[in-house]
Amino acid sequence: MANDTPASNHESPPPAAPAAATGLPHEEARGVLEGLLKHGDKKVKVAVSDIDGILRGKYLHIDKFAGAIDSGFGFCDVVFGWDAHDQCYDNTSVTGWHHGFPDALARLDLRTQRRVPWDHNVPFFLGEFVSNDGSPYPVCPRQVLKRVLKRAEKLGFSAMCGHEYEWFNFTETPQSWAEKRGVGPQPITPGMFGYSLLRMGDQREFFNALMDEMGAFGVPIEGLHTETGPGVYEAAIAFGGALEAADRAILFKTGAKEIGKRFGVMPSFMAKWSAQYPGCSGHIHQSLSDGKRNLFYDANSPRAMSPLFESYLAGQLQALMEFAPMFWPTINSYKRLVDGFWAPVKPTWGMDNRTASFRVIAGSPKSTRLETRCPGADMNAYLATAAVIAAGLHGVEKGLKLTTPPITGTNQGADDIPRAPRTLIETTRIFKGSDLARDWFGDAFVDHFAATREWEWRQWQDAVTDWELKRYFEII
Repeated sequence: MANDTPASNHESPPPAAPAAATGLPHEEARGVLEGLLKHGDKKVKVAVSDIDGILRGKYLHIDKFAGAIDSGFGFCDVVFGWDAHDQCYDNTSVTGWHHGFPDALARLDLRTQRRVPWDHNVPFFLGEFVSNDGSPYPVCPRQVLKRVLKRAEKLGFSAMCGHEYEWFNFTETPQSWAEKRGVGPQPITPGMFGYSLLRMGDQREFFNALMDEMGAFGVPIEGLHTETGPGVYEAAIAFGGALEAADRAILFKTGAKEIGKRFGVMPSFMAKWSAQYPGCSGHIHQSLSDGKRNLFYDANSPRAMSPLFESYLAGQLQALMEFAPMFWPTINSYKRLVDGFWAPVKPTWGMDNRTASFRVIAGSPKSTRLETRCPGADMNAYLATAAVIAAGLHGVEKGLKLTTPPITGTNQGADDIPRAPRTLIETTRIFKGSDLARDWFGDAFVDHFAATREWEWRQWQDAVTDWELKRYFEII
């Protein structure tokens, strides 16, 4: 199929976009273009997120970009019609072979402007898809998050977020990894050595490039350190508005991979690459604001938690399992959910308890927040962020109360709480039948996303794994 994809300069012209299509008033939008022309830029790099949170993008000539500011530009809708390996889904309705994979209208958000330090400082913009009538494209992940945030705004809230990633790093290239046929990646450092200054020094240039170049890329990192495991790092990305935070999280994963190439390092954000070691998380910190103060903080509460915070947490405890494929989206996601390996396996909450699914961090008026520790590093940050905020706001809308006490250790006091499902198909069936998911994310998205997860499950069912060969080939 890829060989038949038209070159960008031959794409069909998109339909006209509505006014202020780029997210800025017309005069400000033109000012962005004038700034690029004054700088002497001849091209820009643009990207959109696919269903799996993989950035799909291209370079645009500055003249093409000038037209895109006013009317958007055509982008083949196959980015929502194929999986992570460009295999086209056979079960989706929004896009597919039956529609012929036409151009959809992509709209650039000029507020995402930044420059790529490791790519000659080329200007970079994130985009999103819109329907021909200018309404949000229903399966575009960034639009799904904006749908949730719009509802939050109607409730009088601004959602604030910060993302953390754990990921392993390997001395591999795409070529060496292909030659190994997916077996035996070599971590960049040995042993279990969390918070290690020595291990930071073992890959000093790569480590410093992550910290410095991400900051220059508009993805400020508050903390970067080694985690427990061979070659594993953790990065905490600066807190901010939920959309900006999700943009940063999406950009961080691609940026880490692109920076790593320069040092012969291949980062992996798989949830669990080896049964021997802990998995990789994608924690999401959240709070709600009215534009002036943190609404989660209450100085008069014994726990410093406002009633609003308690309802938000109760919503996540009640609803998040219905949204589970949005933060456990792959077959591998569920290999991380193992007792004794740090990943929470039940919908539990605790006060500053890292073994709970929901860690309440109750401190100052500025720092009080909820850390949702369920998602893995393989999440699509737009969808996972949409899921946790929607679940929390569901609790606020319904005035839910906390009905379970905080756990005090690893599932201490959680005997009656059911364990999370262990397979993608289980959570997908729950998600597909969830009226709550359809209310918050829309029927079109729920049906499409569920279909893509069902496809992913079928690929796994059809695969013959090395585990099966080792277990059955000779003996059975």
